[in-house]
Amino acid sequence: MLGKLLPLLLGLIGLAGGGAAGYFLRPAPPPAEQPTDSAAAEAAAGDHGAAPEAHGAPAAADPGAEGDVTSEFVKLNNQFIVPLVTESRISGMVILSLSLEVKVGETEAVYRAEPKLRDAFLQVLFDHANTGGFQGLFTDSANMSRLRRALTETARSILGPGVLAVLVSDIVRQDS
Repeated sequence: MLGKLLPLLLGLIGLAGGGAAGYFLRPAPPPAEQPTDSAAAEAAAGDHGAAPEAHGAPAAADPGAEGDVTSEFVKLNNQFIVPLVTESRISGMVILSLSLEVKVGETEAVYRAEPKLRDAFLQVLFDHANTGGFQGLFTDSANMSRLRRALTETARSILGPGVLAVLVSDIVRQDS
């Protein structure tokens, strides 16, 4: 009888142990969004949200207020892959992720013009690679500033003055 009961007990112990391990090792729940200072103030004010202006204090005085936001960031969907050519052969590649800092409300314009932006950005990146911009200390501050400036000028030529900056969020060079 013990021969038949032992496998059943071991199975139950294993099942209980696996369940307990799964329970204790589960990922932590995502943190609940806590209201910002301005949201908490609005909730506390109820329908009296205009109270700060009524006392003569400008609404923009609160650095956390939504009215202070003058720019937003738009991450371009795909990475840019730039081949590095040495003596008519590919000697490596650079992979970049770019984001644009634009004035509030310009995000949709960036997504509408993304194919044109990608084409123009690739040309700037190819030119940068062909002039040796990705050789040696390619992440040098002056070198990266020159690249960012060229990308920003290109973005402004397509989207206008709503583009504040082009940011290089990731950059990797792989040599063959």
